[in-house]
Amino acid sequence: MNRQRALFSIHIAAVLFGLTGIFGELIQADAMAITAGRACFAVIALLAFMRYQGVSPIRNITARDLGILAIAGAMLAVHWVTFFIAVKISGVAIATLGFASFPAFITLGEYFLLKEKVSASEWLILLLVTLGLILVTPSFDFQDDATVGLLWALLSGLSFAAFTLINRRAATHIPAHKVACWENLFVALLTLPFSVSAIGQLGAMDWVWLAVLGVMCTALSHFLLVSSLMVLQARSAGIVIALEPVYAIVFAAVLFAQYPSMRAVLGGILMISAIVWSGLRKADKKSA
Repeated sequence: MNRQRALFSIHIAAVLFGLTGIFGELIQADAMAITAGRACFAVIALLAFMRYQGVSPIRNITARDLGILAIAGAMLAVHWVTFFIAVKISGVAIATLGFASFPAFITLGEYFLLKEKVSASEWLILLLVTLGLILVTPSFDFQDDATVGLLWALLSGLSFAAFTLINRRAATHIPAHKVACWENLFVALLTLPFSVSAIGQLGAMDWVWLAVLGVMCTALSHFLLVSSLMVLQARSAGIVIALEPVYAIVFAAVLFAQYPSMRAVLGGILMISAIVWSGLRKADKKSA
C-alpha cells in the first residue's frame, strides 16, 4: 500500500468509526455485550475473507506475535467498552469529542514511552487540545452524567492511543487482516464471559445493527486502520481519525436530534483544529 491509498483508507475508516457511536445508541444492550458481539462478527467476517483469499490465520504467527496481539486486543477491548459506556451515559457527541483526545495521548506516549522528540509547537498543540477538552466538559460536577461520560470517553481515547502505538511498533510485519482478526478474537475472548446473558436477550433488530457494526465498522474499518498504520505514522493517522467526531455529531444530529452545546462545539473545533494543524506541520516539514 502506498501513501495515497493509505490516506484514502484512513479517511474511509474515519467515516466508519463515526458511525460506531450511532450503532452503540441503537443497540439495546450494555457496553460489554456490544463489544463482544461486534468482535465476534468481525472475526467471522475476517476469517471468511482470509478463507476466500486462501490465507491461513496462523501461518507465520509466532508466540511473541500472539503475545503482542493479545496486549493490543486488550487495549482495544478497553477502548470499545469505555467508549460505549460513554455513549450510553452522555450521548454520541460528548463520547466522540472525548475520544478525539487520543492524538494527544499518542504524542505523550511517543515522548515518554518511545523516547521520540516532541517539539515546542507540539507541546503547544497538546495544550490547545487540553483547553478544548475543558470547553467540552459540560461541568466539573461528578454527579453530572455528561461529565462522567466524558471521563469514560477520555479513558477510551487513552486506551486507543496505546492500541495505536502497539500496532505501529510491533505489527508491521504481519498482514493487516491477520492483525485485525487476532486482535478482535482476543477482544471476544476477554468480553464474552461477561456478556453471555445480555447477548441472549438481544432483539432481532439489535442483531442486525450488531452485524453491521461488526462487519463494516469493525472488520472493515479495523483492516483499513491497521493497513494505513503500516505506511503512515501514528500521529498522521490520528489527524484523520480525529475527524470522527465531525461525522458522528452530524449522524447523531440527523438521526437522533442530539446537538452538542455551543461551548462543546467550540471546544471540539479547537481540538480538531490543533490536531489537523499538527499534521499539516509534519507534512510541510517532510516536504521541505
